[in-house]
Amino acid sequence: MFSQRSIRNRFLIQLIVASAALLSIFSSILFFYIQSSIYDEKRQELIKLAQNISTYQSLHDAKRNDADILLGVSIELVERHTNQNMLFVEHTENSRTYLRLFYPFNFQEHSYIQITKDISPTKKLFKKILNSIFLINAIGFILIVIYAIALSNMLTAPIRTLSRKLSNMNEHLIRPIRVDELPEEFEPLGETINRLINRIQNFVKYQKELFIGTAHELKTPLAVIKLKNQVTLIKQRDAKEYIDAIKTTNETVDEMDQLVSAILNIGRQEGAQLDNPEDVDVIAFLKSKANDFELLAENEGKSLQILLSPGAYAATLQLQLLNQIVQNFLQNALKFTPEGKKVLLQSYLDDTGLMIEVIDEGCGIDDSADLFAPFKRQGSKGGAGLGLFLAKSAADAMGADIAIRNRDDGLNGTIASLHLYSKLCCNLYAK
Repeated sequence: MFSQRSIRNRFLIQLIVASAALLSIFSSILFFYIQSSIYDEKRQELIKLAQNISTYQSLHDAKRNDADILLGVSIELVERHTNQNMLFVEHTENSRTYLRLFYPFNFQEHSYIQITKDISPTKKLFKKILNSIFLINAIGFILIVIYAIALSNMLTAPIRTLSRKLSNMNEHLIRPIRVDELPEEFEPLGETINRLINRIQNFVKYQKELFIGTAHELKTPLAVIKLKNQVTLIKQRDAKEYIDAIKTTNETVDEMDQLVSAILNIGRQEGAQLDNPEDVDVIAFLKSKANDFELLAENEGKSLQILLSPGAYAATLQLQLLNQIVQNFLQNALKFTPEGKKVLLQSYLDDTGLMIEVIDEGCGIDDSADLFAPFKRQGSKGGAGLGLFLAKSAADAMGADIAIRNRDDGLNGTIASLHLYSKLCCNLYAK
């Protein structure tokens, strides 16, 4: 039983049906063409004979000119009260088939030449031709089935090869597929699978680092709390010393609480990835976000400049994920920019979509470091080191790209960029 869900089986059935139909149509056309050609030849022979008889007005003279045609032919002169020019009639008698022609001889006397030819051998020939065509069609159909099976197996071989390679992989043995070994038609599929494998590898790598880093980050302050408490309990102390020890413990607990909150944000972000995308005016969102951070920048003695283009730009995405990325960029920029310096938030169109950039005047980054790995920190500033990890996860979920690089205009600082592709967005030129 062929599965309805199998593309290979559907292709196999369609190829067999189409090829069999084409073979049947071609065979039928060929048979009827042969039959029509032979019948036309027989009719023309009888017409030629009738014309000779009518021309010579004598059967004896006609026989001398058409001796070959007269084999198996009977000729009579009959009377018919009709005005037809000539008439062909085919009839069967005593298991024999005859073709009869009535050709006008003398219209005034209503006389017609009746020529009757035995075409039974021709009928037998047609039957043999038809049987041969049926036999050829049967053999051809079998060959079509064999060819269709072989062709479907050949076309699905790369898929089976990919399936075997993927089924043998696990999180420790994930390897990219060699695209150059695949047929050209399957190269885009192989490249897509390789990109997916790369994302899975990064996900597994970051998840491991996240779990290990979380355990390490929580273990260290717990050890500090325990050690301080043990030192405090070694001897009797006055109330002030106990209060100081408790304050130190609370500070450590606050650091742990920040870490736990950052880890909870990962769970919230994964939930946001499952939200239905909504239509968002990205430029309006950036303006609103910039207004909030302008106040923070002024408080810290810094300035936030805004340069947004075009006037409006629509995207279909999860707003919470976009907020996660832009907020992280702006927070990091303000964190690492010294007092009296400026941060620039800008957007512009490129060939493939909308580019959003946050440019600071901080200390720059180490180009060799994997900034998007969890618990990776730059500089001496505090933090859990999960911000860029969350931003990268959000961008991947939206189908966008983010990047962090040093400025190349001679100034210190970094450029954090988010690229929203045109498949997510469309330009809404502001009036």
